[in-house]
Amino acid sequence: MAVDIPMLDRIRKKKALDPDEVRTFSVNNLEGNAHLKFPDNTVRTSKYTILTFIPLNLFYQFCRVANFYFLIISAIQVIPGVSPTGQFTTLGTLLVVLGITALKEAYEDFKRHQQDNKVNNSSTLVLRNGQFVPTIWSRLTVGDIVQVTNRQYIPADLVIMSSSEPMGMCYIETANLDGETNLKIRQALEETAPMTEPDQLQRALTNATINCEQPNNRLYNFQGNIQMVDSEVLPLGVKQVLLRGAMLRNTKWVNGVVIFSGPDTKLMKNSSKAPVKLSNLERRTNKQIIFIFIFQILLCTACAIANGVWVQNNGHSWYVRFSNNPATEGALSFLTFLILFNNLIPISLYVSMEAVKVLQAYFINNDMNMYYSVNNTPAMARTSNLNEELGQIDYIFSDKTGTLTQNLMQFRKCSIAGISYGMGETEASAGAALRQGSRLEDSMDAYADGVPEEPQAESKHFGFVDARLLRNLKGGHATAEVIREFLVLLAVCHTVIPEVEPTGIVYQASSPDESALIAAAKAFGFELVGRTPRTVIINVQGREASYEVLNILEFNSTRKRMSVIVRTPEGKILLYCKGADTVIYERLSPDQPYGDITITHLEQFASEGLRTLCLAVAELDPAQYEEWNKIHTEAAISITDREGMLDRAAELVERNLFLLGATAIEDKLQEGVPDTIHTLAQAGIKLWVLTGDKQETAINIGFACQLLTEQMELIVVNEDSLKGTLDEINKNIEKFEAMNSDTRPILALIIDGATLQHALTESIKMRLLRLGQMCRSVICCRVSPLQKALVVKLVKDNLQAITLAIGDGANDVSMIQAAHVGIGISGEEGLQAARSSDYAIAQFRFLLPLLLIHGRNSYRRISKLILYSFYKNIVLYLTQFWFTVLNGWSGQTYYERLTLTAYNVVWTFFPVIIMGVLDKDVGEDMVYDHPQLYRTGPEKYHFNTKVFWGWVGNGLFHSLLIYTFPALIFRHTNPFHSGQDIDLFTLGVVSYTCVVLTVNLKLGIEIRYWTWMNHLFVWGSILVYVLWLMIFGVFFELSTSDVGSDIYYSIFHLYRTPLFYLAIILVPFLCLWRDISWKYVYRTSLPKSYHIVQEMMRGKDDEKQVLRAASPGRSRHLGYSFSQEEGDLNRSSVVGYDSRLA
Repeated sequence: MAVDIPMLDRIRKKKALDPDEVRTFSVNNLEGNAHLKFPDNTVRTSKYTILTFIPLNLFYQFCRVANFYFLIISAIQVIPGVSPTGQFTTLGTLLVVLGITALKEAYEDFKRHQQDNKVNNSSTLVLRNGQFVPTIWSRLTVGDIVQVTNRQYIPADLVIMSSSEPMGMCYIETANLDGETNLKIRQALEETAPMTEPDQLQRALTNATINCEQPNNRLYNFQGNIQMVDSEVLPLGVKQVLLRGAMLRNTKWVNGVVIFSGPDTKLMKNSSKAPVKLSNLERRTNKQIIFIFIFQILLCTACAIANGVWVQNNGHSWYVRFSNNPATEGALSFLTFLILFNNLIPISLYVSMEAVKVLQAYFINNDMNMYYSVNNTPAMARTSNLNEELGQIDYIFSDKTGTLTQNLMQFRKCSIAGISYGMGETEASAGAALRQGSRLEDSMDAYADGVPEEPQAESKHFGFVDARLLRNLKGGHATAEVIREFLVLLAVCHTVIPEVEPTGIVYQASSPDESALIAAAKAFGFELVGRTPRTVIINVQGREASYEVLNILEFNSTRKRMSVIVRTPEGKILLYCKGADTVIYERLSPDQPYGDITITHLEQFASEGLRTLCLAVAELDPAQYEEWNKIHTEAAISITDREGMLDRAAELVERNLFLLGATAIEDKLQEGVPDTIHTLAQAGIKLWVLTGDKQETAINIGFACQLLTEQMELIVVNEDSLKGTLDEINKNIEKFEAMNSDTRPILALIIDGATLQHALTESIKMRLLRLGQMCRSVICCRVSPLQKALVVKLVKDNLQAITLAIGDGANDVSMIQAAHVGIGISGEEGLQAARSSDYAIAQFRFLLPLLLIHGRNSYRRISKLILYSFYKNIVLYLTQFWFTVLNGWSGQTYYERLTLTAYNVVWTFFPVIIMGVLDKDVGEDMVYDHPQLYRTGPEKYHFNTKVFWGWVGNGLFHSLLIYTFPALIFRHTNPFHSGQDIDLFTLGVVSYTCVVLTVNLKLGIEIRYWTWMNHLFVWGSILVYVLWLMIFGVFFELSTSDVGSDIYYSIFHLYRTPLFYLAIILVPFLCLWRDISWKYVYRTSLPKSYHIVQEMMRGKDDEKQVLRAASPGRSRHLGYSFSQEEGDLNRSSVVGYDSRLA
């Protein structure tokens, strides 16, 4: 192996260090590092402090337009002579709203403070004056030497110096960082590993210099070096770093130097906030608020003009005195009217929505239908802001591995030296058989013909069945040596850690694929039994063999391969490499004996939906290896661009490989995936699968999970140029657009990552989107994480559609955060996706209850809450407008001020909250049976501009009736026994009572599912209002102020007059008869799908009543005789129901 000199120059080209890119400090030297002003190790995740809580919380709350609007109204109200409703009525309600939100924020932040204090005051050991002494985490600083014991969390980012284990090894669990629960190995440098005693650390490390990268959020990268006194520079990499938040496992103790502390640690650098997402419904509500505000300004302007005109015409009258001219009076009255009508925008809207969403999230978290008992994982709503968004999804973008599949890999087949091994069929084979129209049994018979079967020891990671492999290995077959090298590679080329447990060896693997490969090696007699940083020990059919690990060239998404360089027991230096077929075949030596036949086998494996890896080996000349290792070491100690330099160094040695064969691993579908996808399709939701798998694998998995069906016509787009991609997309668009909707087939689009690279360019992407819209399903193969996010953004930014992305791995995070709603699967790849998501579930099938039940109900409930909140305020405050028309446009209030203030926070607040949490229009089983019910969300049926202004118009109509009829009823009479006529505020009590009754009864009409809580709060709110009138009506007698004087004893006068009862019965009836009549006409003449399902539910209830009526008594044997007639009874009830529908 000759060293490539030009490549070496490229590796060495980046030598100069930018001081801004490097952190330099002394070890165990507090005074020497003091001038560097590194932060201490205190962390703060809380949002506020005692001093900043009030100003910051108020700032955040007034960032909401509605809250800021009511603050302006409150300020105007305190101007003397302007407010008709008192100076503090709006301010009082605003303070209640702000106070509720502030208390919630304070409680949540108090919990954060408690957690911060607990963490910052945790105990650890730090080296002081030659011995380890206890200290708390917050007192650590950069350069300190720290000792961490087993099962303790790492207190700061450390560089490991030594440990209790041989060669400075230690094991850590990083679940708090990346969600992965498998153990990872870390190791001290050979030069520092012997420093196990405090005095040794004190002597050798004091005033040693560490140079490293500046603090950043890269969890899997670290570049640095250390130079001890009278020593050479030693490289430090990610293998020497213990990150804050990781837990030390299976290691008695470890000693390390603090490199990053407090806010500089990688854990804190990764704690940035997820992107803020606002639901589509809330955005549309904000737009309607703007229109309502414009309407309010126009109304106030019209009233102000009318006031000026009235003053102009009547200012000479002796009983009115105006100190200003008509224009000035009109201008000042504008402010009066602005206050009078200020609550056309409901002040309690945001508080109501927040309360309802929090309770909805509680029900999501506690839904047993989304609880996965296998790993004790419930659903988790990480945000409550997007609950209603779950009920409006048009497009789902899904990862495949770990999302549609279990990500629990099982070794099924392999190809070694040109021979394919492995029996049995996969789920994707069933999909392929379905695709070809053949039976699975026929396919199995054809494949298995003449091949003997012998089951091997099965495990969850090993499902291989074929006796030929071991027979060829042990029987002296011509390929026996290649088989042996293949199995040695499986047992040696990995990063798996064997952990000895009382029950045996447990393998801690970094991925499910590695678990399957190491399980296969063990099953074939090549068992991994031990590992140190420098050796891998395997048991080869009863005899131990030790392989010295010289170098590990790690896998990353760019390299798509992993290599290890080992010295075999025979003294040879071998490079074992495994990776994707595309990168392995590029690095093979010429004239491969098994190259072509292995490609054929790879295609066969892919058609069966199996994940494949190619395995290759190369023997290295010792002298040339030493020459290369110098290059690799030079790259390893670089502080800048280390990863790039290591990758370029690896290119020098991963050459002239010999192909041994390939592995094929099955990732089975999760339970219920086909049924879930079928149901989602019935609900009108389009599913796009974005996967890194091969095209043939993805297609067959698509058939297996019913994403693709026999009735679909597949559009496969595989092009390698911009022009070719555009031409192919345009050709398909023109072809299918020319067909009418009746003759156009059901389409599915298949496109690979290379083509997608061209298709996502500015000139083509809209054409790609157009083609995707024509298809029921889309599969994007071989895509990168960035391409996943770009596809999601393409749909999100250019269609009026709500998108949902679901995935389980770190490579899905960008896609999850790009979509309107992100769902994380708590799966085998850890919790990275779940931690970055808006909602987390354990299985793909849980999308059905999350979307069809919780999402659909949340959308309907929040829509009703918003509409009702505007309706009830318009009903109340526009009665003041009708009163203004008849009082000379003076701006005089119609209602007593405190009773008016309580409207939004007492009489009408709680009933709509209960409706928003509990109401449902149909049963859950009926939604599953009729998924098309979900379409009301994506079609914006319950909340759109037409519906919103329909409710506004209805409120306007009701307000007119509520003012007009009481005024007419009491106009020409003396209602009281004393002969006294009704006064202004007493008439206002009549109208106000009609308002409270009407809006609560209106809510009762809208509630479909009555519970005891609905009854309690609807009727209870009315009762509390009546009690208020009785108590507050005599409050003036008990008070020295004039509070309550406006309605003093009014209710007791009204109770004695029949006209009062006439008004409070007649007016709500006149208001609501139109609503009830309209609902009846709409339900019978223009029924929606949920109306029909409700009738079906009613039919079932009638049937149950018939059954109960037909059962005169209870009997142990009644069930059997009843079952004989069940069919006839059901048939008659169905026929009866159908005739009613007709």
